[in-house]
Parts: sequence; C-alpha cells; structure tokens
Amino acid sequence: MLSNATRHIATFLTIVIAVAGIFGVLLAWGLPPFATASERTEDAYVHGMVTPLSTEVSGTVKSVAVRDYERVAKGDLLIQLDTRGFAEKLAQAKAQLASSEASLSGIAQERAIATSNIEAADASVDAAQASLAAARKNLERATHLQERGVMTESDTEDLQLSQEKALAALRQAKAQAGMARQSLAALDTSESAREAAVSQARAAVSLAQIDLDNTSVFAPIDGRLGEVSAHQGQYVSAGSRLLTIVPDDVWIVANFKETQLDRLRIGQPVQVSVDALGGTEYAGHIERFSPATGSQFSVLGSSNATGNFIKIVQRVPVLISLDKGRGQEALLAPGMSVVVSAGSNG
Repeated sequence: MLSNATRHIATFLTIVIAVAGIFGVLLAWGLPPFATASERTEDAYVHGMVTPLSTEVSGTVKSVAVRDYERVAKGDLLIQLDTRGFAEKLAQAKAQLASSEASLSGIAQERAIATSNIEAADASVDAAQASLAAARKNLERATHLQERGVMTESDTEDLQLSQEKALAALRQAKAQAGMARQSLAALDTSESAREAAVSQARAAVSLAQIDLDNTSVFAPIDGRLGEVSAHQGQYVSAGSRLLTIVPDDVWIVANFKETQLDRLRIGQPVQVSVDALGGTEYAGHIERFSPATGSQFSVLGSSNATGNFIKIVQRVPVLISLDKGRGQEALLAPGMSVVVSAGSNG
C-alpha cells in the first residue's frame, strides 16, 4: 500500500508533467501566452536564375576552358567548337557575294551599250526614212518623164523597186530600234534581280558569320558554373545543354500560411536564417507577394466541388530581397533551406 505522501508526490508530478506538456505545445505553436509579434516559417528556400547554356550550332568540341563550379565573369570563353567547316562556309558565302556584286556593277556598262544601240538604231531609222523619201521623189519624176515619153517603162519599174526596198529597210530599222529599247527595259528587270541576288548573298554571309561566332560559347553573366557536361572531342548537337551558370543575385521565397498574411506588408523587415551556414542570419525585406497560392500553380489542380470537404490552410509564396552589405551573399546557393522571421510591421 502506497502512503498518502507517495500518492501526493505522484499526483503532483503528473500535474507538473501535464502543465509542462501544455506549455510546450503552446510554445511550439506560438500561442498565447507565448505568441510573438513576428511571423515565422520554415517553408522557405533560396532562389536564383539557374541558366543552362547550349550551342546554336552542331559541331565537335575543340576545347573546354572551364571546370565544374568555377567562377566566371561575363564574356569569358567557356567552350570552343571546331571552326574549320564554318570558316569555309563563310569564305564560300563571301565569294558568292563578290560574284553577285560584280554582276551588279556590270549593269551600268550594259546599260551604256544598250543606250548606244538605241541611238544607232534611231540613226538607221532616220537614214532609212531619208532613203525612202528620195526613192519616192525619183519615182514621181520618172512617172512624169514616162508620161512625156522621155523615160522607158523599165526604168520606172526599177525606181518602183527601189522605193519598195527603201520602205522595207525603214521597217527593219524601226524593228531594230524597238528591239534596242526592249533590251534597255530588260536591263531594269535584270538589275532588280541582281540587286536581290546581292542582298541574298549578303544575308548568307551574315548567317555564316553568325554560325562561326556561335562556335564559341561565352559567359552571358557573372556567376558560378554548375557541372560541365561537355568534353574535348565530343560531338554536340545544336541546343544540347553543355553547362549551367548561376548568377550571384539570389533571393528568398518564403511560403507563409494564408492566416499569416494580414500581419505581413511590402517593405516589412525580415530575418533569414540559413541552415547550411550554421544558422547565419541575413537581413532582408518583403518585396512582393504571389498573385495566387502555391496550389494554384501546381500541374494538377485540386477541385473542392465534390465529395467531403476538409479545410486546409493554404500557403502563399512571398518574395524576399536580401539587404546588401553583409558581404556573405555569395555563400548562398539556390535550393538552400532557410527560416524566415518577419518582424513587426508597425
């Protein structure tokens, strides 16, 4: 049989343990009397722009100038492809451009020749018209003389034949003049075609130059590299991912409960504790709120219109910018877990 004192002690300890448990739950959940003026979430991560880099042309990797996780500056050469085939294509395109430009420059000489041909044809027309006029006058005089018996009928027929020949010569001269003018008009069409050929050749040179330039992969921004998957001698296709670069600019996305949003404001100061850095704290501020809860951006959206309903507190992503000046932002990497505590908004 337990004594009364023992029973009292056991009852007291049970009460103490129960009260401690209740206070522990209240403390863990931040409920009164342990409620704080700040909002806190562990559902927060470091974010950054992870940019995959690839080539726009296919070719063989000639050299790899960097290694995994190396820091690079904007404009640094990362990967170089073999340029021989692209250089030959560029030279071929330039040769075609030179040929097209030479053909276009010759149009002026051809136009001058065509103009001279027109002038010569017009002169032939004038000469033929003069010959026809003379033949007609000779025939008229011969006709009068024949009527008076001075000239024979045979002579008159010869003059008639000369007039017909002069008329035929005039028609031929006019036809040649027309052909000369058609040749000049055709040069206008030919010039347009040659100009188009020059433009096409110039575009081919530009494209060949772009392809040659794209054999070199440069760093588009300052940052750190991820794993480099390209190797010397490897054949890569256009669009193949070769490496990844991560800029130094990072930010925090904290997923607060919707019940916490009424105590959060844009510009509100926050403290960010980084798990990977032993709880090192960074100062920041709330920059903007997501326009929808995280569940709205999921691939498979939920539907609450059927079946039983259980209310679940949703979370809203909040973007947090880190305040500059601590000098340790470079230690933060996208994907790291953090704990965010938002101070009083006043």
